[in-house]
Amino acid sequence: MPITHLALHNLPVTIANTEPGIDTGDVVHRLDESLALIARYAPRRYRRLQQDVDEMVVQRFPCRGAFFPDHRAILTELTFVVNRSFAPAQVAASIVHEAQHARIARVLRGDVANRRPREERLCRKAELEFGLALPLAERGPVVERARASLALEDQGVAPEIDWEEAWRRVDG
Repeated sequence: MPITHLALHNLPVTIANTEPGIDTGDVVHRLDESLALIARYAPRRYRRLQQDVDEMVVQRFPCRGAFFPDHRAILTELTFVVNRSFAPAQVAASIVHEAQHARIARVLRGDVANRRPREERLCRKAELEFGLALPLAERGPVVERARASLALEDQGVAPEIDWEEAWRRVDG
């Protein structure tokens, strides 16, 4: 599996490109565009991202993004990054969401199991705030998704995930 290590926006990035149809240069370009949007429209969040995260990882995964507190790493899903049906603002919103998890983990330093719905709502609020800061032409899908998620009950905003089944779908 080709692995690329580089720095974008002063963040170490590891790209594990397992998909022959995906150009790693396209991944880098789209990730750079997304980070640039955060830097421009949410500079405080951008600075915190650089403080709270030690690495960004791009690889296949069963959801758009994840935060791994033991490594202080944000994962952004490989096919999501390059999928042109998602605007860079949507990729950026996912990064903002995971960066909020990183911020919470850094500040609270503890078990998150009993606060999952509350934490997910804080992350969706971060997405919403970011979306509302974007130019009108770019904010629609970001704001709509964040608002829809915030309207869900706890089980909907922070569902239990069967990771075995999720990985089966990725690998299938």
